[in-house]
Amino acid sequence: MPLHQLAVAPADVSGARLALALNEAAPQPLASYRLSHPDGGTLVLGVLGASHVITVEHGTETFSEQVSCRVRSGAATLPEHTDAPGYWLESRTQTYEEPTFRRIAQELRRRCAREPGWLGGVFPGDDAALTALAAEPDSAGWRWQTWHLYPSGSGGTVVRTASHWQP
Repeated sequence: MPLHQLAVAPADVSGARLALALNEAAPQPLASYRLSHPDGGTLVLGVLGASHVITVEHGTETFSEQVSCRVRSGAATLPEHTDAPGYWLESRTQTYEEPTFRRIAQELRRRCAREPGWLGGVFPGDDAALTALAAEPDSAGWRWQTWHLYPSGSGGTVVRTASHWQP
């Protein structure tokens, strides 16, 4: 099932501490979901400790994106926008009041449980402590989105990314 109830506490507990790493060795995900491209190649969605890793294999090319608090590349924060050859990422961090934050979490859990191309991990203690990922083929490459939800008691923070990769 693409929505996993994870039996570990999230390792990343603050969206403000997330950073981006490209093409670093991918850590072992707590949950993963493999998608096949109709033109060949695969993309693996991976939930880390309230963060994510995406790995792409396309012919002889490999690519990875990691958004986590444990990034080793020296990046201080998650950029709002970045470009690399064949790749771009946009990110947005927003804080919501409790009712809106809970609705977002509920909708993401529903989509992870029912829609193809989605993966989610819910962490113990709060059903809104969630990481959700969705991907789909785009031409010869892929595009994906991620949501990292951090409850705060009076609502919560959502860190959303949108990425695109082409060979």
